[in-house]
Amino acid sequence: MTDTLSRPAIGELQERAHGQGHDYEKGSPHIRHHRVRERVISAVHTLVGEIVQRNGQCQVLEIGAGHGTFTEHLVRAGARVEVTEMSAPSVAVLRRRFRGSPHVTVTHDPEGKQIFRSEPVDAVVCISVLHHIPDYLGAVHRLVGRTAPGGAFLSMQDPLWYPRRSQLSMNTDRGAYLLWRLGQGELRRGLATRVRRLRGRYDESNEADMSEYHVVRQGVDEAALQEILAPAFQEVQTQRYWSTQSGVLQALGERFAPPTTFGLLARNRR
Repeated sequence: MTDTLSRPAIGELQERAHGQGHDYEKGSPHIRHHRVRERVISAVHTLVGEIVQRNGQCQVLEIGAGHGTFTEHLVRAGARVEVTEMSAPSVAVLRRRFRGSPHVTVTHDPEGKQIFRSEPVDAVVCISVLHHIPDYLGAVHRLVGRTAPGGAFLSMQDPLWYPRRSQLSMNTDRGAYLLWRLGQGELRRGLATRVRRLRGRYDESNEADMSEYHVVRQGVDEAALQEILAPAFQEVQTQRYWSTQSGVLQALGERFAPPTTFGLLARNRR
């Protein structure tokens, strides 16, 4: 598999982008905004609850857990969880947070290789993760191979593939982003990033461009993911929804704006 999660440059940029003192909540709608967060939590509880009811247990691989916001919910739903992180500072936070917990194992995975081990798991969970992976399609294909019969795959909070989105969707999304940057006092940074993206020019040494890798390849192709998952699972559901950094614009967008983001839940591995 070429250009995969294990690509060293991406690992280094992720480490820089999510280093000591990084605030995962600041720009993360799935953590900050009630409606988006509850959407993710509901999907987590559905996934784990169904597997526990059927098997009496659920072993989850959670990739890129950040500081463990949704790890807590996986455990509450009844799962035993291995969380992986590329960022050493995030691993330190996770180990402090879940110190002594028999239900959570924390794995530092700076090259992104540990997630492809051969041991089967009941579920793979990727929350705001796939858009960071250069070859996300190849990665998902391999992760399906780790999923045990009857198991599940969940991915949430990834940007819809740009070529299938309307101009209204793209413009609304970009405008909301710039307004949020303005509110953060970072309009210059936001404009500089946006200009590079509109020109199709990316700085491979800049974590703002390369850790958010979806801007290089125009989002995440939800239809291609469905094609990978559908033969392996009895049911694949896609949710499309509005998501942005600003709380006010999130509330308005939920009522009036077109979808920008999606989640996938694949159930019952064949």
